[in-house]
Amino acid sequence: MDAMVLSEKVLVLNRSWVAVNVATVRRALTLVFQDVARIVAPQDYSTYDFAGWVEASQAAQEEARRIRSATFSICVPEVIVLTVFNGRFSKEVRFSRRNIFERDNNTCQYCGRKRDRHELTLDHVIPRSRGGTSTWSNIVLACIKCNMRKGDRLPQELNMKLQRRPIKPQWATRVGVKLGRSFKPSWERFLEDAYWDVELRE
Repeated sequence: MDAMVLSEKVLVLNRSWVAVNVATVRRALTLVFQDVARIVAPQDYSTYDFAGWVEASQAAQEEARRIRSATFSICVPEVIVLTVFNGRFSKEVRFSRRNIFERDNNTCQYCGRKRDRHELTLDHVIPRSRGGTSTWSNIVLACIKCNMRKGDRLPQELNMKLQRRPIKPQWATRVGVKLGRSFKPSWERFLEDAYWDVELRE
């Protein structure tokens, strides 16, 4: 099977059809094969167990994206619904360099310009030399020019204003992470808010 396809993302709904997570195609198919989830056809909301999906895939149009093995070919699922879980996954957003970049959208929080990652650095709003700590509320992205200008001073001492107050992201209150490039049009009808991303792990 194509490893790239198996690493693509599938939207996971709980038993009440509320979006709770995002999984890889490999993981989603495993859950369906273990009979703890069903594949959802977004067009008509019909659901399929593994054998039913194999059968439905045979009747699907040939241009449908497929996963092929030596013995069968199935369409790539995009949405699954769990048959046993009815809660929400709670994922704590880890304080990390990557998540700071996600939160600040690769944008200098002083001049407001979006930059390539290599042009950005992490800045302590209150410098460490003045008691500042490495926390969500004290770390922001800054371009090299703004970072050099600010140095070991407070923003207000240089009349530098933050674009927004740095806070801990609230991604964990919903699916847990931004969908970003993984977002598929078929997910839209299942989501209350399309601001997710899948994995922000390092």
